[in-house]
Amino acid sequence: MSNPNPQTPTLDRWRTLTDIHPELPIIDPPVNHQFDLIKLRAGFDRRHFLEVMGASMALAGATGCRPQPTETIVPYSKLPEQIVPGRPLYFATTFSDCGRTLGLLVESHEGRPTKVEGNPAHPASLGATDAVSQASILSLYDPDRSQGVKRIDEISTWEAFLADLRDALRAQSGRQGAGLRILTEAVVSPTLGRQVKELVAQFPAAKWHQYQPGHADGAFQAQQKAFGRNVTVIPRFDRAEVVVSLDGDFLGGMDGSVANTRHFMSRRDVSAGQKALNRLYLAETSVSTTGTIADHRLPVSPGGLVSVVQLLASLSGVAGMEGVKPVGLSEQSIGWVGAVAEDLKAHRGTSLVIAGDSAPWQAHLAAYLLNDLLGNVGKTVEYIDPVEVEPADHGASIADLYGDMTAGKVEVLLIVGANPVYTAPADFDFKLALKNVKRLVAQLSPYEDETSPYCHWHLPQTHFLESWSDARAFDGTASIVQPLIAPLFDGISAHQFLSAATGKTVVTAYDAVRETWKSLGGEGGFEGAWRQSVHDGVIADTASTAIAVTPKVSPEDLVALQTASAAATGTYEVKFALDPTILDGRFANNGWLQELPKPWTRLTWDNAALISPQMAKELGGVREGDRIELKLKDRSVVAPAWPTPGHPDGVVTLHFGYGRQAGGKLASKFGFNAYALRSRDSMSVATGVTVDVKGGREKLACTQTHHSIEGRDIVRTLTLDDLTKGGTGAPPHFHDLGEKPPSLYPDWEYNDRKWGMVIDLSRCVGCNACVLACQSENNIPVVGKSGVLMGREMHWLRIDRYFSGAEDNPQVLQQPMLCQHCEHAPCETVCPVEATTHSPEGLNEMTYNRCVGTRYCSNNCPYKVRRFNFLNYVDNTPLHELSANPDVTVRTRGVMEKCTYCVQRISAVRIEASKESAITGQPQKVADGSVVTACQAACAAQAIAFGDLNDKESRVAKWAALPHNYGVLAELGTRPRTTYLARVTNPNSALAKPAEQTHAGGSGTAAALS
Repeated sequence: MSNPNPQTPTLDRWRTLTDIHPELPIIDPPVNHQFDLIKLRAGFDRRHFLEVMGASMALAGATGCRPQPTETIVPYSKLPEQIVPGRPLYFATTFSDCGRTLGLLVESHEGRPTKVEGNPAHPASLGATDAVSQASILSLYDPDRSQGVKRIDEISTWEAFLADLRDALRAQSGRQGAGLRILTEAVVSPTLGRQVKELVAQFPAAKWHQYQPGHADGAFQAQQKAFGRNVTVIPRFDRAEVVVSLDGDFLGGMDGSVANTRHFMSRRDVSAGQKALNRLYLAETSVSTTGTIADHRLPVSPGGLVSVVQLLASLSGVAGMEGVKPVGLSEQSIGWVGAVAEDLKAHRGTSLVIAGDSAPWQAHLAAYLLNDLLGNVGKTVEYIDPVEVEPADHGASIADLYGDMTAGKVEVLLIVGANPVYTAPADFDFKLALKNVKRLVAQLSPYEDETSPYCHWHLPQTHFLESWSDARAFDGTASIVQPLIAPLFDGISAHQFLSAATGKTVVTAYDAVRETWKSLGGEGGFEGAWRQSVHDGVIADTASTAIAVTPKVSPEDLVALQTASAAATGTYEVKFALDPTILDGRFANNGWLQELPKPWTRLTWDNAALISPQMAKELGGVREGDRIELKLKDRSVVAPAWPTPGHPDGVVTLHFGYGRQAGGKLASKFGFNAYALRSRDSMSVATGVTVDVKGGREKLACTQTHHSIEGRDIVRTLTLDDLTKGGTGAPPHFHDLGEKPPSLYPDWEYNDRKWGMVIDLSRCVGCNACVLACQSENNIPVVGKSGVLMGREMHWLRIDRYFSGAEDNPQVLQQPMLCQHCEHAPCETVCPVEATTHSPEGLNEMTYNRCVGTRYCSNNCPYKVRRFNFLNYVDNTPLHELSANPDVTVRTRGVMEKCTYCVQRISAVRIEASKESAITGQPQKVADGSVVTACQAACAAQAIAFGDLNDKESRVAKWAALPHNYGVLAELGTRPRTTYLARVTNPNSALAKPAEQTHAGGSGTAAALS
């Protein structure tokens, strides 16, 4: 039918810089390559295909150099009571890696883990997950994991290592371990911390060093200055009305981000009738997940951030900061800080100031001072004893270790999980330093990485689903890491490794953890308390209690706080950051995370040098993918540029994790090494960097250019003020077609259930947890960089990102997009073989064995949510089969697929309801909330409601009835049953620009762009 709301393309919503700058050339648009067979043959040969699939799936049966043992099939003589074929079991465990701890419930099918869900009883997850924990299943079955003990690159045994280790440590006994060093990452495991401390107590002259890229060293330094000790900061977002974040990605990159998201969004619940929403101010030196949801965002250089901190402290009334004059800030930035200070003072006791992990110590110190001044301590922020076993300045710790190694003071070095050759500061030649350790260097690591060739011994480390351990969450709550499967590759746990170093009998990880918690008691004694803790996934009553500390800053530190830094003229600042998907590189061999579009940029399979559009112009019109060279002293890095709307001027953001030389087939194939530019004196920020255009360009796989917006009303936003005046977020002159627009097709009748979904755009932060939850649940394969370049990624659910406003600081709008399960689905009418049909409960179903691959349905879908298997992306090799969800069929080449609303979960609940009905004799009823889709379960923000639209008391029906609910492209008459709640923002009227002030019922684009 014709469009009753014809619109000409406008600049109000745009995806890329080429949308608002027609003069810029469109570089290699991927949508034109989707069916380009010549490019397929030239750029995706068999070798590359096997490399991509091998690291994640297809070569999962590879087992290294050792011969396969003879195996026989032995059936159960008696089936264990809890094993019912086709029915999964769930076990509580804990994911703890790279400073993140989450409580999980892991789905297991006949002894093999297949899917993770959040543990509702765990304070860090509250039933939700993040993208990294979802992808941990794929890492478990990664064939590139280390598969055996090696001595100087030759296969050896655990027993041979034990003999050599104990011989080396005996030689240290007479010197009290003066030549012994232990290197770990940040330790939040009470058991691991106890073991390291016991080892150091046995060798008093030994040293324990910690190093983890991205560690919050600025917070460590600020706490020493403010409190004279270290603490863990607990923000209470559920109590805060005004939140000010100083370079803190608390919704995306910080420990506790899942819980932070849940608590923050609890104060932004328009669907529950909240009349007052919280307000978020964010000053940041790059782009982040939290930046996409901020009401007011200020992009600022790292040097400028210090000036912002100083001015904010001064205007808010921090003693000793009176009369500070801002350095290097524009009038607009000064006005921004002034408005923030006034809002903070107007919300004493209900405001919150937080600094990020990579923020400088000045930002953390200012946050402590401001929260104390505003009376927030004990209300919106609390301090507890450190969650880390031994807090440390990781930059100083690795420098101390390197100094001892180069001086020849280290004779025995035990490395647990770290990879210093790759991640240490570039001015530390760790390869040479490791050669100075003459007696023994032993590394325990999940992969043979860059450090492994320089060690005498390399030992394979177990996956967290293969071994017992424990961990503390961000609030101090302790939980048990429970294994679900025996080690696949003869792995060794960190607890076994360290118990071997004590010279005593090697204990199992299970016994080590039980030893730590032997004081547990209660009604059932230790055994009862232990079993309950393992069952629940949480050790009861272990959350830390708040402690009373008051910041007391010396005059010298106040003077230092007042000292601003600025980049030298003609040079730039470089901001180093963990990659949003593969973090510091430890997940570089995970195909799910590599192919996951990064927030804001939507890049996959690569990192890039993020720069502002203005900086791109200053460099002579640099375009996406153009190679630039960054130089700092005697070091340099060549990287593809990526002009990014909203990025601070004069700053280049480099993400870690890429450009690796080892660690798996995927890990060593993509991107550039940002660590090569990072030195000891520039752990988070480097100044004085020169940037030159190198020439040539690289193809970067970005998903956001695949689908055209063409000025359509796709994503809506409005202010809280507009909403209270009756606004809906619809564009001006929008003609509402009503619930049942005119159609040539007859309406479907639903006598029972009518499944539907509503997504609240006010809550969605674009964290991508839902994307990977869907991928894991539905056996969705990866296609590799070449596939993404041709627009062939297979994700059933994607996060679309749109910009609104000026390119220097636009508002970011994000929208999860999946099959809309239309009442009048265009795909159903064009399929010649009826492979896509309408179910009695309203699902738009796919019958895979009917599909002949005409792709008519995909061409006729206005939402572009159907995915076609151009190749057989999945190979059913033994190890790969272990990772698959048996409730979902695996598709093959030539078959179309898409979101099914997790029909397998609907069927499971329907079957249980039918059984209950047969027993009770009552009509079959599916209770609201009993069917939870994979994306809904993973969402920390609770942005997704799913259920029966015919049940007017259901959550989804209530959301669908809200005035700001709308259907994307509903004017086409498709009547989608996946609908959206327009994003509602809460801007400060003192900061909203005149052009952004809208009338009630207007488009509501006033979501503060300043």
